[in-house]
Amino acid sequence: MIFLAGCQSTTTATDTAVRTNSPMAAEFTSFGNTFEGLKTVANVEFYASDQAVAEAKNQFRQENFGNAGAMFYKATQLAPNDGEAWLGLAASCDRIHRFDLADKAYAKAHGLVGSTAAYYNNVGYSYLLRGNLKSARSSFLKAYELAPNDPTVTNNLELLASSVRDIQR
Repeated sequence: MIFLAGCQSTTTATDTAVRTNSPMAAEFTSFGNTFEGLKTVANVEFYASDQAVAEAKNQFRQENFGNAGAMFYKATQLAPNDGEAWLGLAASCDRIHRFDLADKAYAKAHGLVGSTAAYYNNVGYSYLLRGNLKSARSSFLKAYELAPNDPTVTNNLELLASSVRDIQR
């Protein structure tokens, strides 16, 4: 199961202009301090990565994990501070067994979303997929401490318990 947490970006108007590679970037930077008063875009509800994240989630639900990973990666390029996109990228990498890439994405996600239930739940599932049941349990329990009523966390703890009970050789 994937359990993703939301994250809002706090990009400044001038940062957006400077960071883009469009021909308009030079136009905006030539204004100097004209946009000094515009520090956040808190009232804007659409971010550049929204469409990519929505499509990535759709691909993930359809179990097209490679496509989901590509779309989550695109979202991380559009909005490098989008913790949800990084968590999704990590989960997609887990599902295609690219744990090396998943670990890098989880490290980036942790820096953005912190020690949240969503983070620990996803990391626990990653360990479960790797067969590291001890680390999976530790991560799932951290997620459970943060969100004891979350059905996804509870289901993953039950999945872990069944993995221990029903060892297949």
